[in-house]
Amino acid sequence: LSLGEAKNLPTYPGPNKMRDCYCTVNLDQEEVFRTKIVEKSLCPFYGEDFYCEIPRTFRHLSFYIFDRDVFRRDSIIGKVAIQKEDLQKYHNRDTWFQLQHVDADSEVQGKVHLELRLSEVITDTGIVCHKLATRVLECQGLPIVNGQCDPYATVTLAGPSRSEAKKTKVKKKTNNPQFDEVFYFEVTRPSSYNKKSHFDIEDADEVDKMEIRVDLWNASNLKFGDEFLGELRLPLKFLRQSSSYEAWYFLQPRDNGNKSLKPDDLGSLRLNVVYTEDHVFSSDYYSPLRDLLLKSADVEPVSASAAHILGEVCREKQEAAIPLVRLFLHYGKIVPFISAIANAEVKRTQDPNTIFRGNSLTSKCIDETMKLAGMHYLQVTLKPIIDEICQVHKTCEIDPVKLKDGENLENNRENLRQYVDRIFTVITKSGVSCPTVMCDIFFSLRESAAKRFQGDLDVRYTAVSSFIFLRFFAPAILSPNLFQLTPHHPDPQTSRTLTLISKTIQTLGSLSKSKSASFKESYMATFYDYFNEQKYADAVKNFLDLISSSGRKDHKSIEQPILLKEGFMIKRAQGRKRFGMKNFKKRWFRLTNHEFTYQKSKGDHPLCSIPIENILAVERLEEESFKMKNMFQVIQPERRVLYIQANNCVEAKDWIDILTKVSQCNKKRLTVYHPSAYLNGHWLCCKATTDNTPGCTPCTGGLPANIQLDIDGDRETERIYSLFNLYMPKLEKMQEACGSKSVYDGPEEEEYSTFIIDDPKETYKTLKLIIEGVGTLEQEHAQYKRDKFKKTKYGSQEHPIGDKSFQTYIRQQSEISAHSI
Repeated sequence: LSLGEAKNLPTYPGPNKMRDCYCTVNLDQEEVFRTKIVEKSLCPFYGEDFYCEIPRTFRHLSFYIFDRDVFRRDSIIGKVAIQKEDLQKYHNRDTWFQLQHVDADSEVQGKVHLELRLSEVITDTGIVCHKLATRVLECQGLPIVNGQCDPYATVTLAGPSRSEAKKTKVKKKTNNPQFDEVFYFEVTRPSSYNKKSHFDIEDADEVDKMEIRVDLWNASNLKFGDEFLGELRLPLKFLRQSSSYEAWYFLQPRDNGNKSLKPDDLGSLRLNVVYTEDHVFSSDYYSPLRDLLLKSADVEPVSASAAHILGEVCREKQEAAIPLVRLFLHYGKIVPFISAIANAEVKRTQDPNTIFRGNSLTSKCIDETMKLAGMHYLQVTLKPIIDEICQVHKTCEIDPVKLKDGENLENNRENLRQYVDRIFTVITKSGVSCPTVMCDIFFSLRESAAKRFQGDLDVRYTAVSSFIFLRFFAPAILSPNLFQLTPHHPDPQTSRTLTLISKTIQTLGSLSKSKSASFKESYMATFYDYFNEQKYADAVKNFLDLISSSGRKDHKSIEQPILLKEGFMIKRAQGRKRFGMKNFKKRWFRLTNHEFTYQKSKGDHPLCSIPIENILAVERLEEESFKMKNMFQVIQPERRVLYIQANNCVEAKDWIDILTKVSQCNKKRLTVYHPSAYLNGHWLCCKATTDNTPGCTPCTGGLPANIQLDIDGDRETERIYSLFNLYMPKLEKMQEACGSKSVYDGPEEEEYSTFIIDDPKETYKTLKLIIEGVGTLEQEHAQYKRDKFKKTKYGSQEHPIGDKSFQTYIRQQSEISAHSI
């Protein structure tokens, strides 16, 4: 997601009319991300990007704009809610959305399981009357309101002339309540029963006008009354076809009859959403396509390989680079692949000054590799000083035109010079920490460039610096939030400081002959005079030599602890003395590649430290244990277990994944665990009574040991198949171009000139294999969908009634298959 900006928000009723706003991203009602607060603005600019794997099903992706209130709870200004089925409409397009009004009646999520039975009862006098039995079995995924959910249901039989309501018991502290309660209603009574307060129905049409309504509520102890969670309305006439009916239903918002405000009253929000959903088969399905891709590095010429062809047909090189890099990294083939495509690109380059400057497949693949393999390298190199710049707010403006009153140009220059010096030093001293895979790629770039331009002695440096400085360190300094160095986009003053530092570092690293001339602005050229000494150029060359030499020593032994993740979570005391909420406390957790610790708040002394080698398993904890969502457990020697609750489902998944990966190589890792807690003298899952009973469920895991690369090769191959399938017309056009080239060696047709084809015969062969492989997978997907369609029941737990995505799916399937719904 890219959260751009909001505009024309309603003014604040107070004297200054401005607001302090932030925006949240929610899966249904669950907040998974929050932007920084933009103060005193009715058109706040956020400029924040958020990426996440979605660990559960959802119906809406929602964005709420809040106004911060220092004294009361923050107030909601409005929301944008996009149904899951509509996400494709806005895929990768900047779109302005009108903010909608938020009221409790429309904030709904979850589903309910009902059984209805309409039966005829013959009375003593022989007259027939109808009775309705409504069984409320359970609900799933209800929203948590103000940190709690104590749900109950009301069941109402309503008709034109009557309304009769009944209520279930309240279920405490759960958003998946099991009710299993049955309510009986008399639908028609014998006409001789004529108490005035009751009613007479002889006409069967009246039954058709009646409906059963199930409302879900959160029992609140606040003075405002109970909160509405969702409702379901079912007309009784559908029970005429079959007297008994049992199904799952999505809860729906309540139609409260209020006129909503005009949509333009609340302003709008600019968003760019990229949502992908891949349906991944088991590994053997992908063998032909995967093998074809993985041998790309060995194909002569490389432009005839499957991976290179993917780069040729995709609209954006980035689209192809992301899955290719992940696939090659997963199978340990990234270095030979990048070496091959880089070598081919160097051979096509005429001028050494433009080497690797374009947005080619090579440069995008190297960018992506550096982002994946170099993330922790950035953390250990830049994060401490970037944090300081963001916190201290020293003024560093050196443009005389932009100086504010009271600021001194010389002081600002000195502040900026100190920052540049410190960052330059940490970068050029960090050579030993540069990840091996990056060094191997740089070695191959250096060799290719030096061989191609033998007369230019600097090209061996510029080939490497164009990546490590221009496309790695400089962008990370400029936008630290995109490289996970800061949680949010920096404020305007800090952003300006980082821009000036980034420009200077980029120029220092580029080793261009006339440095000052490379700046458009005269104030930058003046500032750069500080750095025109030879020692800076020497330091850059030494650093580049170190990271691009083959056979570097491995400096693991002097490795500094790398911070992998930190944040507040709630943990339960590890001793099993007393059970109760008092044992749960909020703590600041910190994970490095050496230990997992928690303390009272950030920067305090750790209260507890668990060495990584003592983490024997990290697994989810069933909600039933403590009636709390998003819980997981960290299992240590002697069956000591730390129970932790994360803030939301995305956070829980991130913590479990990273803790599992960092402890993957521990020799004593467990193979079985208990999915529930040990409470009141027994394990809730298997009912064993001794606390040291071995686990009853196999551990998940089996993730690769390499911490930054948890990659599923099959999923990446599926993504590549989807891209080939999407760009099939271009693959066919490329086949035509090969035919045209090999037969007719004259000037190219305009439409073919965009493709790089060095060997038409080899390229044609590969294209034929790609098209065959894609066709086979397409048939497998179609067959799978047909089989699934036959087996799927509308109204099942997976596809409740009211599931729009399933209705769309049914429509598509009924168009392509003869099966009726």
